[in-house]
Amino acid sequence: MNQYNESSIRVLKGLEPVRARPGMYTRTDTPTHIIQEIIDNAADEALAGYAKTLAVKIHLDGSVSVEDDGRGIPVGPHPTEKEPTVVVVFTRLHAGGKFDKTTGDGAYAFSGGLHGVGVSVTNALSTRLAVTVKRDGEISSLEFANGGVLAVPLTVTGKCAKKDTGTLVRAWPDASFFDSPRISLNEMERLLRAKAVLLPGVTVKLSLEREGQPDQEKIWTYPNGLPQYLAELLGDDVNPVETLVPAFGGERYADGEASGGNTSTFAKGEGAAWVFTWSEGTLAAESFVNLIHTAQGGTHEAGLKAGVFDAVKSFAEHHGLLPRGVQLRQEDVCGRMSFVLSARILDPQFQGQVKEKLNSREAVKLVSAMVRDPFEVWLNSHVEHGKALAELASRAAAARLKSAQKVEKRKQSSVVVLPGKLSDASGSNPEDLEIFLVEGDSAGGSAKQARDRETQAILPLRGKVLNTWEVEPERLYANNEVHDIAVALGVERHGFNDHPDMSGLRYGKVVVMSDADVDGSHIQTLLLTLFFKHFPQLVEQGRIHIAQPPLYRVDVPARGKKPMRRFYALDDDELVAIQDRLVREGIKQEAIEVGRFKGLGEMNPEQLRETAMSPATRRVLPVRVTRDEMESAVAMFDMLMGKGEASARREWMELKGNTVEADI
Repeated sequence: MNQYNESSIRVLKGLEPVRARPGMYTRTDTPTHIIQEIIDNAADEALAGYAKTLAVKIHLDGSVSVEDDGRGIPVGPHPTEKEPTVVVVFTRLHAGGKFDKTTGDGAYAFSGGLHGVGVSVTNALSTRLAVTVKRDGEISSLEFANGGVLAVPLTVTGKCAKKDTGTLVRAWPDASFFDSPRISLNEMERLLRAKAVLLPGVTVKLSLEREGQPDQEKIWTYPNGLPQYLAELLGDDVNPVETLVPAFGGERYADGEASGGNTSTFAKGEGAAWVFTWSEGTLAAESFVNLIHTAQGGTHEAGLKAGVFDAVKSFAEHHGLLPRGVQLRQEDVCGRMSFVLSARILDPQFQGQVKEKLNSREAVKLVSAMVRDPFEVWLNSHVEHGKALAELASRAAAARLKSAQKVEKRKQSSVVVLPGKLSDASGSNPEDLEIFLVEGDSAGGSAKQARDRETQAILPLRGKVLNTWEVEPERLYANNEVHDIAVALGVERHGFNDHPDMSGLRYGKVVVMSDADVDGSHIQTLLLTLFFKHFPQLVEQGRIHIAQPPLYRVDVPARGKKPMRRFYALDDDELVAIQDRLVREGIKQEAIEVGRFKGLGEMNPEQLRETAMSPATRRVLPVRVTRDEMESAVAMFDMLMGKGEASARREWMELKGNTVEADI
């Protein structure tokens, strides 16, 4: 019998808590996030004005090195810990230069590091970690092993010029702590490009070490910062998006002086940089806090929209531009707005450890106060642009009021109201029509421009659809996305052995169109789960299809009488086949340009039409399951999607995991 006494209580010391419960400190799908901790430290040196270059290298042995030319981590003895400061930084969970946040004058007042764990977590979850510091004319090195044990003490290994400073950290992540040992290249590229955007004048480089070949390199630098990045998000040189007004960019930070005014209540240095515009087509929205990409937005985005709305409303009322009876709402003004926002907040609070959404309540007031006055001044200095925005907002408000009236009337007459975000086809024969269920509003905007309006409808889906495998039928329509899909299709949910009324079916084909990555595959699986479980007749009749957008674009320059050509590759194998064929045609390898699509939203409408939507050129995979096969397919879904099937899934992964091909 186990005894419970004084010896039963275990005390975790140093970095042991991280190794015991890594999920409390970082993401454990891949090591990408623990490498990001090192990158964030280097970026903080650049944000503070001390570093001009930031270089990341992914080595063949799976390790990653991060180098900057900042001041170098201090190597002298720490005043209280009596150890070299660089050792303290990498071995203490709550040690760093980011805690003096009372005045805005700390070493890193506006850093992305919040929890004070940072690179010590990287050290804890690595089999080996080496640090080289150039500072005060000396090159010093040390090395940790086995999750943070000091293996090679701090040693001066050479001399350098006093002006030559910086830090190089190389980490070997411990694969036993992660679902996949590989760094996510897509995520790493997004992260580093964002750092370059938010640090104008700083050069950011990513290198991939290749055996027997020169390193593959990507370099980002944005001298013009946010405006240059927004233009890149909205379109390219070939297909620029036509904006309704010129992009308005600016930055404003509090001076910390208690002299009154909108910004006097904020700490010195707090504020924001921004650029925004309005367009009818593609939309883009990205935000950052202290260089951290907030993929899910948050209170700083709410502040930007509040400031813009207040400025436009004030301008419109002052100039008498609003029709009688029309009251503007924020969605009327900001519905077609694209923006890039970078906020600096002294002590930001995020939702979750990985910092994808800002929760700081004061950020709404901060960003709104910074944006409103400069934008209102700009509107009054550019009255024609101001009138164009007021007219756009008035039209949106009028359409909203009209739509609300229609909904009320249709409710009274029991007519089903189609989803507002559905861009319907104009044709009348359902068998000729197809609906595209598109991942994300951005891709949905491109798809609307790329479609054949006569035969193709677009329904953008925000986020991931609910796993509906075990949802009770009467609760199915409580989910907005599922409700919209069902209403658009015109068919009620039904079971495998039911005989539903299919006369209301509005489309002959349903095409699931998601990104060619792991998240896109997950969305496909969730939608197939919905159709197999709740709309099996659509599957049995062969109406469900999966679009297969390409992963690569291959551009071949004009040659002789042959014009410039473009090819698309679904995966790495097709890319190699295309390159080999072109080389056999006599085209030099270096002349072939290869671009990788990061998602549907990155494709312009012409590319999306050609690769995924035009029946003449697209690749679409039909989902065909006979009635005899349906039973085994349902059993497979039950094992994969059922909440109580974790042990069966584990057994299946152990048996079949080696056959998986995934781009992660």
